[in-house]
Amino acid sequence: MRWPIVGYGVAALVALLIIAFLYYRTPDTDPAAMRAKYGAPPSQFVDLGNGLTVHLRDTGPRDAPVLMLIHGSNASLQTWEPWAERLAQRYRIIRMDLPGHGLTGASPTRDYTPAAYVDVVERIRTKLCVDHIVLAGNSMGGGVAWHYALAHPELLRGLVLIDSVGQPEPGNAKPPLAFRIARLPVLREIAAAITPRSLIADSLPGVFGDPKLADAAMIDRYWELLRYPGNRKATLDRFALAPDSATTAQLAALRLPVLILWGAKDQLIPRASGDWLHARIPGSKLIVYPGTGHLPMEERPDESARDVERFVQGLRDGSILRSNRSP
Repeated sequence: MRWPIVGYGVAALVALLIIAFLYYRTPDTDPAAMRAKYGAPPSQFVDLGNGLTVHLRDTGPRDAPVLMLIHGSNASLQTWEPWAERLAQRYRIIRMDLPGHGLTGASPTRDYTPAAYVDVVERIRTKLCVDHIVLAGNSMGGGVAWHYALAHPELLRGLVLIDSVGQPEPGNAKPPLAFRIARLPVLREIAAAITPRSLIADSLPGVFGDPKLADAAMIDRYWELLRYPGNRKATLDRFALAPDSATTAQLAALRLPVLILWGAKDQLIPRASGDWLHARIPGSKLIVYPGTGHLPMEERPDESARDVERFVQGLRDGSILRSNRSP
């Protein structure tokens, strides 16, 4: 009689798991509702071809120096609004939702490697008829930015890395739980369907030096855009990739002005990583903001925007970006 009892136990466990899955399952958000809520003007939805339409905002004078801004993992172009508010009168500010994020949704190729993101940034630059740019990236977006600088150095006047990926993880480091789940077929499918708001509410405050900055509206935005169709599976696809680490040779090849901005209280990518990048990028400048977390452009918008403006003004080429063409 032992085997039937075991069989009933397994069946009960499976049934319990199915019930829990159905109970906690959180559906995708409605694309039309999300576009109405987060995609109003000045948002644009730009067809880049091959099935990819990207949500972006392109504001500021057409003949002004161009700042192109790349957000981090699971963020969106919304993260740059504080800079846009402070700089768009004097600069052309271009920011986008990368594939797998925000209102852009999943990539038709399911390719979320740095090389694929570099290609998207370049296609946006070409589509908007911009000749040269100052490129800034935060976190994962910082990795995309320095990869872009290596691939297209002739198109950049300067590079800004904000709490950027790049430093290799210690060899004995254990991958975070989310990354391990992303590599397990059954668990990843469950994770793609169960995303309670509490997951964001519990984790997002830790991104800031001041946790109170993660208010209810911000938590709702991250939660809703994560559940935009295709974004959760895209997140798991990205998490299953190898870490985006730089080599000393790659960083030494960045022969352009580089500004590094960092939050001293960053719990995701510690201040030591900023020092590591600074030591390996020739001629780079590092600015550290006390009491600040992973998103200085949101947590210290006045100081960080001023520092970026000084950087752009101080670039050696006095005619920086004045030849940009409008589409």
